[in-house]
Amino acid sequence: MAVAIILEFDGTTLEQYDEINRKMGLTPGGPGPAGSISHWATMTDKGLMVTDVWESREQFDKFAQEKIGPLSAEVGFAGPPRMTSHEVHNYYTPGNSA
Repeated sequence: MAVAIILEFDGTTLEQYDEINRKMGLTPGGPGPAGSISHWATMTDKGLMVTDVWESREQFDKFAQEKIGPLSAEVGFAGPPRMTSHEVHNYYTPGNSA
């Protein structure tokens, strides 16, 4: 079942976020990692907030353990994120222009 994950990284900057994406080989508007359905990020008054939808919680957990955790520490994120997750009832894929 698809899952939505919200990650809130207090004290993290967009520059740090961009660096972690470069290290993962991800580009804005490009394809995400295997298992990722959607991703967006924004700044809040406290820091960085990332919202993802993944095909399964297991796929997200594996990616978080192998990539997000180690690389966020490497680029100097202030600490682990506050994380909430929700089972997804429905989602849309990119539309095609008709």
